[in-house]
Amino acid sequence: MLFGRQSDGARKGWCRKDSGRRPWRLSAKLLIASSIATVIGFTAICSSVMLDMRRGEEELARQTLENLASGIDADISRNIELYDLSLRAVASNLMMPDVRGVSREIQHLILFDHAATAKHFGVIQVFDAQGKLTHDAASLDPPPENRADEEYFTVHRADPDLGLYVSRPMVRRGAYSIVLSRRITDAEGGFLGVVVGSIRFSYFHDLFGRLNLNPGDTITVLRSDRTIIMRTPFDLEIIGKNLSERPSWRAENLKADAAYAGVGPVDSIPRLYVRSGSTSLFFVVVGKPLASILNLWHREVLRIGIIMMVLILFVGGTTLFLAREIGRRAEAEEKLEELATTDALTGLRNRRRFDSEIDMEWRRAARGQTPIAVLMIDADRFKAYNDTYGHQAGDQVLVGIAICISDSVQRSGDCPARFGGEEFAVLLPGLSAIEAFAIAETIRLKVEQWSEDPGVTTVSIGVASMTPTATSNWPDLIEAADRALYAAKANGRNQSVLAAMPQLALVA
Repeated sequence: MLFGRQSDGARKGWCRKDSGRRPWRLSAKLLIASSIATVIGFTAICSSVMLDMRRGEEELARQTLENLASGIDADISRNIELYDLSLRAVASNLMMPDVRGVSREIQHLILFDHAATAKHFGVIQVFDAQGKLTHDAASLDPPPENRADEEYFTVHRADPDLGLYVSRPMVRRGAYSIVLSRRITDAEGGFLGVVVGSIRFSYFHDLFGRLNLNPGDTITVLRSDRTIIMRTPFDLEIIGKNLSERPSWRAENLKADAAYAGVGPVDSIPRLYVRSGSTSLFFVVVGKPLASILNLWHREVLRIGIIMMVLILFVGGTTLFLAREIGRRAEAEEKLEELATTDALTGLRNRRRFDSEIDMEWRRAARGQTPIAVLMIDADRFKAYNDTYGHQAGDQVLVGIAICISDSVQRSGDCPARFGGEEFAVLLPGLSAIEAFAIAETIRLKVEQWSEDPGVTTVSIGVASMTPTATSNWPDLIEAADRALYAAKANGRNQSVLAAMPQLALVA
């Protein structure tokens, strides 16, 4: 028979139609989404903690540098103020009327009696209005000098209200120093000369040497016009340079009592710079390399980053493993479900699946008030054929009928099923009686054409279609189609009969 020669291939084709791999179920997707959300959450928390730690390290370094800058500023201010008191005393004593009439020795004692002395303080000198040296704290008979061309002399001569003046770094008496000077003014405000002293660089070297500085740390003392007075590490090339002459560095970068992070004006090392409170004479800037400040933070970031990476890999690996196992289990359940709802011989749905499908479609049709049709199909004279040719040949006939049914029913919502024995059923949602009858005839003719001997195997089909009502149920539809099937057999078999609803009127 033709059925026997084509049944295996046709049956495999029908199985391929339903055996496509389905996506993972929600549980596997939810597991992956939860793992991703957990990883993102922990990463966000760790990143936030790391940023807080960085801000904490920077704030701690800033406070430390502020304290250091304030301490250095206070020490320098105290020494300058002390030395300035000596300069004031000398200038004041020079204006006393009695000083001019005494001997030179007495003048020396009166002028420099309250002069501050320290190993870092230079000798106080007095120059007249022409810049000539008149008095020297170190000698009663100093050698002749004229400093009329010096910066500290010319600024006092030009500005009577200048007050204490701090010069650029210079060599004074064989040592690098900064010169402190004050104007000597008569009662009418006339210029009488200047009184001059100095603080040697050894003071700054001694002051900075007492500090515990790390490599790369810098301390810079600048005059109010941003001229570098002193810097550690000491570099004679930049001492006396004015930062306002450098276009790459602006005063707005580092204001009084403020901080700046980045590359400074002297070298290319990124640092955190903190400036002390501005005075009328000078200010102090302390710098610390950002790499040194964030060294501990970088180690912590590396350590926590490695731990997080290990955890992410572990969570990711575990998630993928569990998701794969869930997927395998879902596939196994789907296969078991398919086996439980599929007829093993024909590959069509079984009676259990058909009942479930018609119940669902009946409810949907009731909500939408749409028709639903059922075909009941039975193989004619199958028992006699089975007894004559054997069960194997009978099975081939059933497979062939199933192929004809599945080839004729193409819509996704249709449900062809083996109803039991040699009986089949087809659920056709949304079809009217006429449309369902046309499909029934297609099936019947295919079975008739595929059989080598039409007299051997044909099918009879009962067709019923109805729109669900409040008083009806789907077993009523099955019963109507079943009665139409018996009418087809009673009328001579190999035909389709349509059941009229609600009364059972039969139409050939």
